[in-house]
Amino acid sequence: MDILGIDEAGRGSVLGPMVIAGVVVPEKMGKVLERMGVKDSKRLTPNRRIILSRKLKKMFEYEIVVISAREIDDLRANGVNLNEIEKNAMENIILKLNPEKAIVDAVDVKAERFQENLCNDTGIEVIAEHKADDKYIEVSAASIIAKAERDDYIKEINKEYIKSGGIGSGYPSDPTTKKFLTNYTYDEMPDFVRKSWATVAKMK
Repeated sequence: MDILGIDEAGRGSVLGPMVIAGVVVPEKMGKVLERMGVKDSKRLTPNRRIILSRKLKKMFEYEIVVISAREIDDLRANGVNLNEIEKNAMENIILKLNPEKAIVDAVDVKAERFQENLCNDTGIEVIAEHKADDKYIEVSAASIIAKAERDDYIKEINKEYIKSGGIGSGYPSDPTTKKFLTNYTYDEMPDFVRKSWATVAKMK
């Protein structure tokens, strides 16, 4: 059986895109991935993620959806919340790759509800669980591709601002990111800043 794993990177970030990745892993390849050292991307170094992401892309069919900061702001302004944004991206990946089964990291507090919605909307058997990136090797593989892809975006943005101290990781708790945001008024914020985030919105 071919199993599609899906995960995201950058959901809570105030800078840069949210990246959702899906990778189709034939069941018999699970042990191979374990031997390669595939695990939840948060438990790997950035260098290891880059290497594994390249290998996974060569080995398997995959799909990546990148949702920019501007798109996130526009969708939220139109009443589409972050869970729905992510769910829609996951559905697009499922429909495009058309696996026999999909396993996703649940973004809804009620994983069962999220699972049911995805099953109904795609007609595919879906397992949705919290911390799926830690439990299922297919979702771990997707988490590596998503995180490596997002890291690339952040690295590219960072190059432009390195002389002024850089942008940091892009997460609201990062002191470098916080400092970067204080260089601008709300209306001056660059395109890659999510202006609908509370951290930024309160600067209006």
